Amino acid sequence: MSTIILTEAAAYEVKDMMAKNGLPDGYLKVSVKGGGCTGLSYGMSAEEVPGDNDELLNFYGVNVLVDKADAPILNGTTIDFKQSLMGGGFAINNPNAIAACGCGSSFRTRDVAGSPENC
Repeated sequence: MSTIILTEAAAYEVKDMMAKNGLPDGYLKVSVKGGGCTGLSYGMSAEEVPGDNDELLNFYGVNVLVDKADAPILNGTTIDFKQSLMGGGFAINNPNAIAACGCGSSFRTRDVAGSPENC
């Protein structure tokens, strides 16, 4: 099983977003896909039901899904929500990422390079 951590601040924000989008009992799906300058990028989406290959985690009442194929890349990742004068946003800290692009939207790991695109 993967170890992803959703902080309390992130869980609060996810609950609020899910309720506003009519999915108060939905699932937050955290995924990895190819692309970006460095090869991999994160995805977060609202889902109504788990997929056949999804692991189910729960943090502060938020159901989180991680595809088993993405689990090794995301293992140890912390998802937080940070608020500042400029607004707020999710911050993802993945200890497996060994390189990231300058804009911070893509990464790669030692074992998975992904499929880089031009930025």
